[in-house]
Amino acid sequence: MSIRFDPAAKTLTLLTRSTCYQMQISEFGYLLHLYYGQRAVENFRYLCQTADVGFSPNPYESKLDRRWSLDTLPQEYSSTNTADFRLSSLNLCAANGAWGADLRYVRHAVTPGAYAVTGMPCAFDKGGESETLAVVLRDASAGVEVELLYGVFPEQDVITRAARIRNTADKPLRLFKAASACLDLPFGRWELLHFHGRHAMERILERTPVATEIQTVSSRRGASSHQQNPFVILCREGANEDSGDCVAVMPVYSGSHRTDVERDQMGSVRVVTGIHDEQFSWQLNPGESFDTPQVLLSFSACGLTPLSQTLHRFLRGNICRSRWTNRRRPVLLNNWEATYFDFTADKLLRIAREARNLGVELFVLDDGWFGRRSDDNRALGDWFVNEDKLPGGLETLIAGIKELGLRFGLWVEPEMVSEDSDLYRAHPDWALTVPGRDPAMSRNQLVLDLARPEVVDWLYDTLSGLLRRCDISYIKWDMNRHLTDVYSHALPPERQGEAPHRYVLGLYSLLERLTAAFPEVLFEGCAGGGGRFDAGMLAYFPQIWCSDDTDPIERLSIQKGTSYGYPVSAVGSHVSASPNHQTGRGTPLGTRAVVAMAGSFGYELDPTRLSEEERREIPGQIQRFSRYYDLIHGGDYYRLEPDCGPESEAWSFVSPEKDEALLCLVVKHPEANPAPLHLRLKGLDPAARYRITQTFFGAAVPAALQADDSGDALPVLSGAALLYGGYTLPRLFGDYPSALIHLEKI
Repeated sequence: MSIRFDPAAKTLTLLTRSTCYQMQISEFGYLLHLYYGQRAVENFRYLCQTADVGFSPNPYESKLDRRWSLDTLPQEYSSTNTADFRLSSLNLCAANGAWGADLRYVRHAVTPGAYAVTGMPCAFDKGGESETLAVVLRDASAGVEVELLYGVFPEQDVITRAARIRNTADKPLRLFKAASACLDLPFGRWELLHFHGRHAMERILERTPVATEIQTVSSRRGASSHQQNPFVILCREGANEDSGDCVAVMPVYSGSHRTDVERDQMGSVRVVTGIHDEQFSWQLNPGESFDTPQVLLSFSACGLTPLSQTLHRFLRGNICRSRWTNRRRPVLLNNWEATYFDFTADKLLRIAREARNLGVELFVLDDGWFGRRSDDNRALGDWFVNEDKLPGGLETLIAGIKELGLRFGLWVEPEMVSEDSDLYRAHPDWALTVPGRDPAMSRNQLVLDLARPEVVDWLYDTLSGLLRRCDISYIKWDMNRHLTDVYSHALPPERQGEAPHRYVLGLYSLLERLTAAFPEVLFEGCAGGGGRFDAGMLAYFPQIWCSDDTDPIERLSIQKGTSYGYPVSAVGSHVSASPNHQTGRGTPLGTRAVVAMAGSFGYELDPTRLSEEERREIPGQIQRFSRYYDLIHGGDYYRLEPDCGPESEAWSFVSPEKDEALLCLVVKHPEANPAPLHLRLKGLDPAARYRITQTFFGAAVPAALQADDSGDALPVLSGAALLYGGYTLPRLFGDYPSALIHLEKI
C-alpha cells in the first residue's frame, strides 16, 4: 500500500519508491503537514513543535495554550481570515459576506487508480500503478467543503495534488482564490529555481535564495507565457546536479498561473501554487463544485539531475497521451523562414522536392495559406484556402507533396481572429473585448472567446472538416498573442471573473475532441515559440515548438533551461539558415544540427538556396539523427559541466540499459592557447567497457577530425575511467565548433 493511515497517531503517509510524504490530523481537526523527503517509515509528529510566538493567534479551542497557532504550524491547505497571516490557498466570501474558511478534517478515503479533475488534463494511470487519497475538510459556517486530492505514483516517485471545492450551503458563495496545493517546508535554507524569459528567449534558469519575503513566479497573460514558466524547483543551499535535496512543483495548467514562495518569521518556507487570483472569481452555487488544476510534486535527495529525469519519465509516461509520444516522428521541413508569406504552389513544390532529395520526410506549410492572408494583419479566422496562391486548394498541393513521397503538415492559429476577417465581421461578439473600450491590439488580432461553447463548437467543426477533407499528417497549433480586454459577452457581469479560466477549459475541450477524433495526426504546440510550454499542453501535444529563436547558440540556454522540467522528446528544434535571421550570427551547419538533435529534429530554411557542400552534409545529419533517435528521445538526459577549457555547453544521453551513450558539446567561446577541454561523463556502467567514436564539426576543426560517416574511433575505455577520470577532447577552434561522441558498450 502506498497510502497508509495510522489511526492512533492520526497520520496519513504517502510512500513512493524513494520518498515519503506525511500529514497529521491535529487534536483540533486541522490537517498539518509533517514531512516530505527521503523515504522513511516513521511518525514525524516529533518535527512539529509548538511555541508561544507573539502576535500569532490561537484557535478558540486552544485559547489557554498560546503555543498552538496556525500562523506557525505547517499546513496542507491554508485559508484567509483564520489566524494564519502567511500565504493562503483559499479565499472565499460566503453569502453573508464573511471571508475565509476555517477548514477542519471530516473524513478521508483511499481508492485505487488516479483521480481526474473536471475539464482539465491530469496524470493518468496505465494499469493499477497508482492510488488516490481524498481528504475532506469542512467549514460548516461558511457552507464549504474542500476535498484535497493526492495521487501517489510509487514507482515514478511522483505525488500529484489538486483541490475540489464544494458549496454545501443553500446560497451562492464566491471564490476569489483557489490554489491547487500548499506545501510547507519547515526547516532548512532553500533556494528557488525558476525559468524566466521573453519571446524568443524562454525558460532561462535563475537561482535565488529564498529570503524572508514573498517571491512570486506568475503569468497574468492568459497563458503560461514566455516570461515565467509554471514550474519551479526548491533546493537546499549548495545542491547541485548530483547532490542535495530538491523539490519540483509543476502545475498541469496552461493559463494564468501563480506560485508564491514565502519564508516566514520562524524560517519555515511555504509554497502555494495554482490559478492566478488576479481577475479571478468564481460563483459557486449550492451543490456545485470547482476543481483546481493538478500539480505534480517530486522530491530528490540526490540533486537536480535525478529530479529532472523523474519528471521527464513521468511526463512522457503519465501526462502525454498522444500516440506519437513514443512513436518515431518524421524529420520535417517548415517553409516559414524560407518564404514567410511570399509563396506560390510551384515555389512550395520546388522547396519540397529539394527537401525530399536531402532526406526530409514531412513538409509543413506555415502561415499565409488561407483567406486574404498576405501579411499578419488580416484573415485569421477565415480558414478557407487562398486559391490565388494555391490554385485547386490544399488538396492539389497535398497531392503534389505526396507524389514526392512526403507527408504534409499545416500551420493554424485557431484561437485568434483578425478584425479584418469575415469571421469577425459576422461575429464581433465572439472576440474578447470590453464594451465601450477600444481593445489593445497585438499583430492586429484579437482573441476568440473560448469560454463560449458555440465558439469551441465552430472551431471543432471547422478544423475537423479540414482534417477530414485533406490528408494532413501534422498540425502546428500556434497562439501569437496573449489575453487582454478579457470580457466574455456571453457571461453576466457578476461572472466576468470566470472568463480567463473558462477560456482555458474551452481550449482543453477543443483539444480533447480534436486529438481524440484524429489520433494519427501529430499535433505540435506553439505560442510564438515557447509561450505555452507546460504540462497541460503536453497532454495533447507530444512536442512544442521550443522557441522562435533558432540561433543554435541562444538555443543552448533555452533548451538547457527547458531540460530541468521537460523531456527532450517534447522539444521542437530545427536547423535554420545562417546567418540567423533573428541574431545575425553565423554558425557551422554541423553545430546547428548538434543543437537541433536535442529535440524533435527538423529544418527551417530554403533548401533551394543551399550550397553544394551543405547539400552533401544534410543527408548525413538526418541519417545520424535517425541512428540515435531512440537514444535521444528515450534515454536519460544529463547536463554536463566541463571541468576546464573554453566556455562550452555539454549534455549527454544514456540508454536505460547503459549500453550506449551520446555526448554532445558546443564551444561557445573559443580561446587562443586554450586549456584542454575536459569533462566527466555521467550515467555509465563503471564495470562496462565502451568503444568511443568522435565526430567534430566547424570550419576550423583540423581536417583529421572533420565529420564523416565512420567518425574517428578511439581506444576502448572503461565506464569507470570515463566517470571518474573523465574525457579530454582535442582543441577545437573557429566559430562555434561542436562534437558528437558516441559510446557503445562492447
